Formats: sequence, structure tokens, C-alpha cells
Amino acid sequence: MSKKHLVFIVNPNSGVDRQKEIQKSIDEHLDQHTYTYEIVHTGYAKHGIELARAAAKEGAYAVVAVGGDGSVNDIAKGLAGTETALAIIPKGSGNGMARTIGIPLNTNEAIAIINKGNMIKMDVGYANDHLFVSNAGVAFDALISKKFSKSKRRGFAVYSWLVTKYMWLYKERTFDITIDGQQLARRAFIVNVANMQQFGYNFKIAPSASWTDGMLDVVIIRRFPKILGGLLVARAMNGTITKSPYVEHYLAKTVTLTNPLLKLMQTDGDAHECTDRIEFRVAEGVQKVIVP
Repeated sequence: MSKKHLVFIVNPNSGVDRQKEIQKSIDEHLDQHTYTYEIVHTGYAKHGIELARAAAKEGAYAVVAVGGDGSVNDIAKGLAGTETALAIIPKGSGNGMARTIGIPLNTNEAIAIINKGNMIKMDVGYANDHLFVSNAGVAFDALISKKFSKSKRRGFAVYSWLVTKYMWLYKERTFDITIDGQQLARRAFIVNVANMQQFGYNFKIAPSASWTDGMLDVVIIRRFPKILGGLLVARAMNGTITKSPYVEHYLAKTVTLTNPLLKLMQTDGDAHECTDRIEFRVAEGVQKVIVP
């Protein structure tokens, strides 16, 4: 039986020590009776999309995203429409997708998952033409994604500081939202459309979301007294945010969102410009992924 080929895509900005750790873990723990492999490095923003697309074209069994949710998003974009599977070794800050599907944060344990080779087909979402694996949003979460991307430091402490600072400064807007034909107008702090459960750091914005049910979870956090912000965060961490009286939760196949001043959105934590109208949809069971 011929061996299956893996392509590990690594961001060299993660540092020399981390690259050495990845190589050592692969050498010591990857089942090389089953797999051949190569390691490639990204050289610039969005290079992972091109590298994943090339790997799929050459018939790779799986592409392994060595990084965070942004890296996973790039590789999923590159693999869209192919038969090549996605695998993850989480090396980002929040690692929302890996945490949701149960990929261990320990490198050796993540490689053990790849060795087992359990595979499912997962849903992905689209916000206009932007593919997302985990979630997309247009309000406070988009602002935090932009601020976090510009921060020279990473980690939960920085993320928490940004959330705390800007929560008090953020001005809610009214969004016109259509959820499978149902029309709403909400003055909202967050409007998030989720395929998976969390932003990262175990902050569960959509705790009941499933990436295999063919549906998107729409979570609307309405304007709330900012003094209660800590309580909402606590609910997010313990998985009860959708039970808050300030939160609405819907399941949908399609969502349309408009606001004349809308200019910024985030997909999988990557902030970018957008139009004043965004159409969200789900593509059911289109991406193979290696899971525990």
C-alpha cells in the first residue's frame, strides 16, 4: 500500500525554536510507515492559500495547518473544492477551531490525532465571498480582531485587556438582519455568525454550534449595561452566553445583514473591509478534516 503524503504549512514568523520543535515532533511521533511528509513555510500574508492549493493539486492526502485560526482559514481557502483533507497543529493565540473540535494544544498529541486518521466532512461558511471555518462578525468582535492584529504582543492577557478597554468605548449600531427570511432590526454590540463554538481562549460565542449540522448559529448580543460586561464574559467562558437576557440565538441557512455605515468585518479573527451588505451562507459537508 502506498504511503499518504502530508504537507505541513508553517509560518516562519513563529520563530526558529518553534520550527525546530515541530520538526522534532514530526521526526519522533509521526507514523512514517503510513505517511510521507514535507514542510513548507509561508513567505507573506495569505501565502498559505497558495501553498495549500498547490499541495491539493499535487494530490496531497492532507495539509496540516501549523498555526492559529488565521492559518487554518488560509489553508481551508486553498483546499476549497478539493479532496485533500485539513489537519491542525494549533500554534496560534486563541486556537478557537482546534479547541472546538478537540485537537490538543500539545504538538505531540496533535500529531497522534493525525496518525489515527479519523476523518469527517465539515461545513464551512461564507460571508459574501470570504470563506470562514469558525465564525464571522461585524460589530465589536471585528473591532477587537483589528486591534489584536495590530498588537505586537499576543496571548490571553492582551486579548482581555483589549476587550475590557474597548467594551466601554464601543458605540452600538442598529443592523437590519434577515435570518432565513425573518426580518429583524437590532441595536447590537455583537452580531456573530458561527459555524463553530468559540473565538478562542475558550470564549464560547455559540456554545451549541455544530460544524456538521448544515446550519449557521446567529448570536446577537444586544446593547447592555456595560457594568454587566464581566457577567457576559463569564457566561461565554462557561458556555451559557445564549441564556443571557441580552442575547438572542438563531439557527439559519442564510443570513443577510445591512448597515449603511458598515465598513469592517472579521472572518476567523482576520479583520478586513467590507460592503454595507453582507450575505452569509453555509456550504454543508464540503471539507474533509482529521479529528480525534
